[in-house]
Amino acid sequence: MALGDLIPWIVGGIVLLVLAGLVFYFIGIYNRFYSLKNSSEATLGQIRVAMKKRLDMIDQLLGSVKSYAKFERETFEKVTAMRTSVGTAGPGDLNEIEKESRSLLGRLFAVAENYPDLKTNTTVMSLMDAVKGVEEEIARQRYTYNNISQQFNTLCDVIPSNFVARMMGLRKLEYLKFEEAISTPPKIEF
Repeated sequence: MALGDLIPWIVGGIVLLVLAGLVFYFIGIYNRFYSLKNSSEATLGQIRVAMKKRLDMIDQLLGSVKSYAKFERETFEKVTAMRTSVGTAGPGDLNEIEKESRSLLGRLFAVAENYPDLKTNTTVMSLMDAVKGVEEEIARQRYTYNNISQQFNTLCDVIPSNFVARMMGLRKLEYLKFEEAISTPPKIEF
């Protein structure tokens, strides 16, 4: 065989290797997107569990506090509705539930501060400490979720992974935008 006869085979082999490389690169990008997507969904699930735990504790605190202060029936109904909706809430809904539950929690903490007997009640104090622990857990999970979302969204924006994202119909993930300031004085509205 002459060298002229081998050139088409060499070119064909190179083209085949380049195509195989592109396919494996595409598969790698595709897998990275879905790995990040699954991580974000798992983290959202952990946030939902922590928020449900927080709402359960708020419900218990309401039960402890109601003998000291008159809470509207609407407050109890609101907590129940939030607990029900947290399981299916998306990032935007979780932002809203976070805002509402923080407001309720702030009001409960303010009531506890205003009633010395309640402040020394061991059940109330342990529940308040547990809520603070859940707050820290939610903050950690929120941080993790937003980092995962940032990685996913960056892949959606940069070349060449943005081509893969468009081909797969992937959209950017929504960030969780919870208010950070639980330490700010809550509005007391009874």
